[in-house]
Amino acid sequence: MFLLPDEMIIKHCSPTLAGMKTANMFTYPFKNEVELRDTVRRLNRLLIGKGIRILPLRYQNNCALIYLYRPSKLSKDLSHEIARTILTERGYSMQSPQCLLRDLMKRLNASADFPHEIGLFLGYPPEDVWGFMKHQAQGYKCVGSWKVYGDEKQAQKTFEQYKKCTQLYTRWYTKGRSIERLTVAV
Repeated sequence: MFLLPDEMIIKHCSPTLAGMKTANMFTYPFKNEVELRDTVRRLNRLLIGKGIRILPLRYQNNCALIYLYRPSKLSKDLSHEIARTILTERGYSMQSPQCLLRDLMKRLNASADFPHEIGLFLGYPPEDVWGFMKHQAQGYKCVGSWKVYGDEKQAQKTFEQYKKCTQLYTRWYTKGRSIERLTVAV
């Protein structure tokens, strides 16, 4: 089934729309790149006033990896000491969040795999991203939106909040609320 862009955003990005999360990403199949770019521009115009940006990170096999994020939250997340250490060790340009995103895009396009530090760009706790990298995705305490190496109790609570948010947003969207109305200004 081919979902419309707004439906895909509701399905995959509700916690970010609600202001609970820094970012989400999803793969979006497209028929032609011009149409995709027009859709991204339309959505950016619609949501920019609410503090949301949408960016295609990678194009591959008629699919785009779409990144929906809150720049203000991303800037805060990437300034965390552990996050800065991880990114510096990986050779990221620490000049600005935009430079960091540019470096992430280069890494995504250079490999079919996701760089492990991508969790920092999605708002995952830096200690969990560091734990994932250090333990090579083994020895985690629990799994939800990410693998948890730190505060399991808080992570479980967060996973449940994300799940409930997505359920509510899906219900409201199917009852006719627009993506613009569902997006919280933060």
